[in-house]
Amino acid sequence: MAEYKDPENTILMELKDGTVVIELLPDVAPKHTERMKELARAGEYDGVVFHRVIDGFMAQTGDVKNGKDATMLRYAGTGGSNLPDLPAEFSKLPHDRGTLGAARSQNPNSANSQFFINFKDNHFLNGQYTVYGRVTSGMEHVDAIVRGEPPASPDVMVSVKVAADV
Repeated sequence: MAEYKDPENTILMELKDGTVVIELLPDVAPKHTERMKELARAGEYDGVVFHRVIDGFMAQTGDVKNGKDATMLRYAGTGGSNLPDLPAEFSKLPHDRGTLGAARSQNPNSANSQFFINFKDNHFLNGQYTVYGRVTSGMEHVDAIVRGEPPASPDVMVSVKVAADV
């Protein structure tokens, strides 16, 4: 087993080409960190598609309600989990390449299960979306995710686990 600085706050996201290691930031966004771990431990993220992938911007996923069932994929991006929405946890952390942001609707307190990974520094998002993690290895696998809104043949998160549980 690999060594991680804080296995309880490390996410292992398996993509088609390999593992993406994500360091969660409980000191910055404790509610978002707990939600991601809760959904990962329940297996909710396994098999969920990347439904919105914009070249030079970001890759969005995490619709656990509509992102798994092939007959529902046209709705991917419109759902969340069965858990309540989360309040915004905005911070001074910038939306740099590899950071995880909480996706939401117009309402800042509507984040639930969806998130995005920034392909590049997207500082125009600063202070508007909660940053709660960063990719520490495997960013090349994120860069290889199929583009589209939605992609014709979307990539999926094969599995998402908390490193402490592996």
